[in-house]
Amino acid sequence: MPQESTSKGTVSLRVEDVMTAGVITIDEDASVKEAADVMNQNEISCIIAVRKRKAVGIITERDLLKRIIVEGKNAKETKVKEIMSKPLIVVSPDTSLEEAVQLMFQKKIKKLPVIYKSRLLGLVSLTDITRCQPALMKLLKSFAAAQDIPKSMKKVIDSYIV
Repeated sequence: MPQESTSKGTVSLRVEDVMTAGVITIDEDASVKEAADVMNQNEISCIIAVRKRKAVGIITERDLLKRIIVEGKNAKETKVKEIMSKPLIVVSPDTSLEEAVQLMFQKKIKKLPVIYKSRLLGLVSLTDITRCQPALMKLLKSFAAAQDIPKSMKKVIDSYIV
């Protein structure tokens, strides 16, 4: 349920309101080829790496491009844990969307796993937030103007800002 903001009297959404549940995971000891196959089969742009069912890292399409293709590594021989982004930067389900966006900009990432009591509940992306919360667009635009952000983040923002 949306949480009321006492300072402005407005309703603000939390991460749990827009996150994608049922996140697909892969063991950190799996090969990168296996991870890429799972991502392709499920038409997803990232996968969460787990160790003993606990989320420990993330692999995105960009990670595959930069850390396998560009570096000329063998995806069948390289393990997920060798190229995953870690430590995992996460949010809790009750994190406000504004806080999530600030964290994304601060860390220059577009996806945040949602964790509660060490359990992976979902994933929230910059795209999820921009689709559902047009009021955040001014905030996003001001963050983007004030910081040196990756081109990929700028593309997401620009595609939703009129």
